[in-house]
Amino acid sequence: MENPPRTVAIVEDDPSMRRSIERLLNAHGYQTLGYESAETFLEAESTGTLGCLVLDIHLGDMSGILLRRHLSSVGSALPVIFITAVDDEAVEAQALEAGCLAYLHKPFAAKLLLSAVGLAMPEP
Repeated sequence: MENPPRTVAIVEDDPSMRRSIERLLNAHGYQTLGYESAETFLEAESTGTLGCLVLDIHLGDMSGILLRRHLSSVGSALPVIFITAVDDEAVEAQALEAGCLAYLHKPFAAKLLLSAVGLAMPEP
């Protein structure tokens, strides 16, 4: 039996935050692919190899919530972990409605992200 994907895509427009998340996940055995925007993620065409998506809500042109809705509309069941620096109950409600495994406020504890990724991609 083939092992499930262990690659996490990180869509985050802040390069230092994106690198930090990549380093954390790499140190815990996950492969990562980083993207600076929803558009670059969509252009990559690598979603078939992904196990989950760590997605910032507040991006440039296309928000994380719009990206999640788009993925759902094309039949993607890719687990999503939303991250945000903005504490806004309305945005959180939209994110939960769009579908996510976890919703984390920056700065978040490493163990919270690792726990969410572990839920999205359980060990075989």
